[in-house]
Amino acid sequence: MNLSTQKVNVNRNSGRKNRPNIYKMTLFAMFAALMLASKVLMEVLPNIHPLGMFIMALTATYRKKALIPIYIYVFLNGLIAGFAMWWIPYLYIWTVLWGITMLIPKGISKKSKAIVYPVINALFGLLFGILYAPAQALMFNLSFRQMIAWIAAGLSFDAIHAAGNLAIGFLVLPISELLNKLENITLRGRT
Repeated sequence: MNLSTQKVNVNRNSGRKNRPNIYKMTLFAMFAALMLASKVLMEVLPNIHPLGMFIMALTATYRKKALIPIYIYVFLNGLIAGFAMWWIPYLYIWTVLWGITMLIPKGISKKSKAIVYPVINALFGLLFGILYAPAQALMFNLSFRQMIAWIAAGLSFDAIHAAGNLAIGFLVLPISELLNKLENITLRGRT
């Protein structure tokens, strides 16, 4: 192989890294649509949905790139339900769960993950109203006392949210393992 052929191969390979990954683009779009559809289908139940599970599984697998399907979901949710005041906290609230999931050490055991993922998902559900409250207070000019009253009024819904998140949180580990396997298969197919 001569020098000009080597240059062509190097240029071809470096271009692949810069091109958008069609597989990931499709996967992220699919997960964003799945998150929206699951939320809409489960709206008959108060605060019970698989969003936290999807966010944690995507974050455990794709790390920083998990923000892509999260924010596609946030945008789609606003597009479908309206970009009203209720939507504004969605710009930060799901990022909190993403950030907490990012803090989980990658090297923890599978047994630990099987416990940690559902517990974090449940705690996020329990804290959802508290995380939502500052935006409510700012948008509706609530005093600190009124904000605390708003949180207290929603505690029963947050408890239901926590219970639902705990139950569905047990799917985080198997789904993230499946995504990791698919990612490994895809990477092997590209080389």
